[in-house]
Amino acid sequence: MSDFLLPIIEIIVGVILLFTGGEFFIQGAINLSLILGIPQIVIGLTVVSLGTSSPELLVSLNSVFKGSDSLAASNVIGSNIFNILVVLGISSLITPLKVKSRIVRRDVPLLMAISCAIWAMSSTGLLTWQAGIFLIFCLILNTIWEINTINEKEEDTKNAEPEIEDFDDCNRGKLNILIKLIFGIFILSFGSNILVNGSQKLAILLGVNEIVIGLTIVATGTSLPELVTSIIAAFKGKTDLAIGNVIGSNLLNQLLILGSCSIFSGFKGLSIEQSLIKVDLPFMVLTTFACMPIFWSKGKITRIEGFILLNLYIFYILDKILFLNSFNYLYELRIFILIYFSILTLFLLAQEKFKISRS
Repeated sequence: MSDFLLPIIEIIVGVILLFTGGEFFIQGAINLSLILGIPQIVIGLTVVSLGTSSPELLVSLNSVFKGSDSLAASNVIGSNIFNILVVLGISSLITPLKVKSRIVRRDVPLLMAISCAIWAMSSTGLLTWQAGIFLIFCLILNTIWEINTINEKEEDTKNAEPEIEDFDDCNRGKLNILIKLIFGIFILSFGSNILVNGSQKLAILLGVNEIVIGLTIVATGTSLPELVTSIIAAFKGKTDLAIGNVIGSNLLNQLLILGSCSIFSGFKGLSIEQSLIKVDLPFMVLTTFACMPIFWSKGKITRIEGFILLNLYIFYILDKILFLNSFNYLYELRIFILIYFSILTLFLLAQEKFKISRS
């Protein structure tokens, strides 16, 4: 039991440090941007999205430098699945999330296209450095497009700006802000190193592939900033910010993180395991495509739809954890759980349709 204790403690400490470092980085970057006179909406589209994705970025890059490509790729894929199924699911249980037409018309189709492109480029088992440069180029184009179309956005979307608790820090001098930025980056780097080490040790002790750890524990830990941000936004009624946080983070995860990892992997490229290509990448693409019909229904994500999303993630986790290696003989139980969730989903959707028709 003591053998398992140390890596579990390392993972918990790593997650806490990532969360703390992300907070310092976001606040410091926001205040610096305000001093430089950058509009808050631009800050929200760039700095805040980068801040909530910084744990995934540092963990994945650290994994690449340690020669663990599978952990780097599975972290991104698992985070994207977690963001859609859990973050949107929990947020919509708090309050139904109203979906802006711009998200349906532009952001979701773009995310769908990028997800399919990542799947196609990874199908050979390698994400080359050329593909990485292409992804970074797409990120730059998308950021320019976002900034240039600010005036085209709905007024309430413009007002959905990040709240800055430490605004007075802007008047305390640039040194304090610079310290926050450096301290945040240092904690992020230190925390990511601890989390990667703990994850690798736990995978060895459990006798499972690093991919499983990356898709579950690491992905959940690095996605905590997105979860907290969206929950707070949902409680405050800023539902567009809750949804935009997820869509923007998933775009950054694929364009920035996978792009950077494949570039820093050098000429050999970023290796993508076959299990990710055959199972987890398709599941990520399917969850992304599921956003479109859900977002279209009455222009919001209802509590029932959020409950369905959470149930899908529970099934995904059960399939990953409970049925590994020695549990493979429980094939019939896996089928039973799949049928159960399918029937539950159909029942809830039918109930929702019945309510809509009666209203």
